[in-house]
Amino acid sequence: MQLTFGMLLLAIVTLCFCMIAKRLSSTSITAPMLFLALGFLTFEAGLLPHREMEEVLHLVAEVALILLLFLDAAQTDLSALRARSIWPTRMLLIGMPLAVLLGTLAAWPFLASWPIVAVILLACVLAPTDAALGQAVVSNPAVPERSRRALTVESGLNDGLALPAILLFASLTAEDTQSGQVGWIYFGASQILLGPLAGMLAGTFGGKIFLWAKDKDYTSEPYEGIGAIALAVAAYLLANAIGGNGFISAFAAGLCFGSIVGGRCKFVYEFTESEGQGIAWAAFFLIGLVLVPEAIPHLTWQSLAIILGSLFLVRPIAIWLSLAGTDASAPTRIFFGWFGPRGLATALFALIVVDKISGDYGQAILHLAVNAVWISALLHGLTAAPGARKYAAIIGKMGDCPETRKIEPKMPNVKKQEADNPTT
Repeated sequence: MQLTFGMLLLAIVTLCFCMIAKRLSSTSITAPMLFLALGFLTFEAGLLPHREMEEVLHLVAEVALILLLFLDAAQTDLSALRARSIWPTRMLLIGMPLAVLLGTLAAWPFLASWPIVAVILLACVLAPTDAALGQAVVSNPAVPERSRRALTVESGLNDGLALPAILLFASLTAEDTQSGQVGWIYFGASQILLGPLAGMLAGTFGGKIFLWAKDKDYTSEPYEGIGAIALAVAAYLLANAIGGNGFISAFAAGLCFGSIVGGRCKFVYEFTESEGQGIAWAAFFLIGLVLVPEAIPHLTWQSLAIILGSLFLVRPIAIWLSLAGTDASAPTRIFFGWFGPRGLATALFALIVVDKISGDYGQAILHLAVNAVWISALLHGLTAAPGARKYAAIIGKMGDCPETRKIEPKMPNVKKQEADNPTT
């Protein structure tokens, strides 16, 4: 009876949220905040079996991350990104390593009894940002398109780029070094290289199949949406099968798929966005139900200092330095530095760490990561809508600036043919 009542409550809250979601999008209340809180309150009320839900959490969080990465990438204007890729490239190749370095230096004084590899591992877990928690920003049309695209690409790729380092330092923390240095170099290289390769193959082939089926009238919109979800999962599984990184593969597949399909399969994006968001909400609900209640009792002043330092100092400084020498204005560098929320990737990678580390370090990292997730959901949720409006207003007053200059994308093949051969 408790299980039925708990699921009924979840269904009612989800229904009510969907009915007023558009109105709430202009406020400081976000879906991750709501569903994390709902999960925690459900645990406190004892309405759902806590232990049974642990088995579901890992799968739901992983699927949600795959779909969100694929969807965000598929909606990215690849031609404009090629023309202006300096911001996300700098944030990924310079900003992320800096965030790990600064995060290690910031956390070490509070974790003096930890081995250095465990502190580095914690910094790696806290480095990735989350597309789901940043949705209120990257989907806000008031924010310049170039800024939204840079944040989307960064949040899409940094998850996969962080995973090889996380697995490496998790193994070193567990003192499992049997594979040797050469083995880990090979592992990291295969993760980073084979993941994008698998994703590009899956996305390109899948996109061409979609267009062929659409031109032949062999499919219809509802089936296209289901097919897009299957393609995202296939890209992830293909990368894992050949030794690559599945999350990078899902994002690369979305980029190639969106570039080929363009706007010809609009229902794909509508369908996957609704289903993808639904799964992300379920993941945050399960995090609130399963992980948050266990993590909050371990929130000490030391762990709170590490979390707030990561949010307010480590990432902002890393992003500011990574964009030095580019055409990014000071407001943009500050905006990018703050809007790097920690979410599904941080929680999921911490769960992976627990499985690989024996002893107390794995649990300690998991508790710290989960506390970072709900604190980030609260702080970034409260500031997302007003912060985006303020940033857009500042950029708007700057007049002609790099953030607002348009890059004309190449005309899609279909439209180009129509322009070259106008009908009378």
